[in-house]
Amino acid sequence: MSIKTAFLGLGAMGAPMAAHLARHARDTGGEALVWNRTAARAESHAAEYGSRAVSLQEAAQADVLFTCLPTSAEVDEVIAAMQEHLRPGSFWMDCTSGHPDAARRQRGQLAVRGVRFLDAPVSGGTAGAQAGTLTVMLGGPTDEVDAVRPALAFAGKVVHVGDTGAGFAVKAVNNALLAVNLWAAGEGLAVLARAGVDVSAALEVINASSGRSNATENLIPQRVVTREFPATFALGLLAKDAGIALDLAQSTRGSAPVLAQTAALIRAAAHAIDPDADHTAALKLVELMNTQEIR
Repeated sequence: MSIKTAFLGLGAMGAPMAAHLARHARDTGGEALVWNRTAARAESHAAEYGSRAVSLQEAAQADVLFTCLPTSAEVDEVIAAMQEHLRPGSFWMDCTSGHPDAARRQRGQLAVRGVRFLDAPVSGGTAGAQAGTLTVMLGGPTDEVDAVRPALAFAGKVVHVGDTGAGFAVKAVNNALLAVNLWAAGEGLAVLARAGVDVSAALEVINASSGRSNATENLIPQRVVTREFPATFALGLLAKDAGIALDLAQSTRGSAPVLAQTAALIRAAAHAIDPDADHTAALKLVELMNTQEIR
């Protein structure tokens, strides 16, 4: 499938995702354009992966345009800068962990230009982005979802979860559940540490039992117990996503008190620790509350 793609936003997730598009373009005779607010990053990407660094105006001529930015607000800014140059008939796939309300508004805004917008957030972290095994949760009409599937060179799994905004909704709830599991495990392990229990031994038991989760199996042993806290997914972004999940609960008149409390705790951790720290650094607040490191 020979198409021209453009990828806007070359952060920790975006850069390896765009690299897979560049490899796919080489294999299919297409072209992969890249843009980043810091132009040097796009130029470096082009030199390393064979993509082509371009301006926003040039990127607007792509058949399929991807965005992977911090929030829907940054996507709004890019749309405003590009809308006069967009090519009718093209697709805009937003891999940002955005807001469902923004997805519906942005789809309407781009439809005026003849551009079809799909919310397409991803899950799998930086390791999944590098391996090309991300799960993409797509929101939008079925025919449009089917049309863009071949362009998702960075995906291991593509799931159509519903109409416009559904992708962002699933992503927000997924990350809220990440926050719940991480925080709950942190509280339990801090209490065990205060009781004199070896945390690594406790994790061995938990991970062979019903209390296990990705937080206990991977995040806490590899990042918290080791005190490494590698910067992959920012704590401030987890707080943002948990807040979006809470917005969804309120807009649907749902009852989600655990999500609400966890969203507040993660927001407090972002303020108290550092919003740019890895999301697992939220447990540093649990440690402060217990005057006990989880190790």
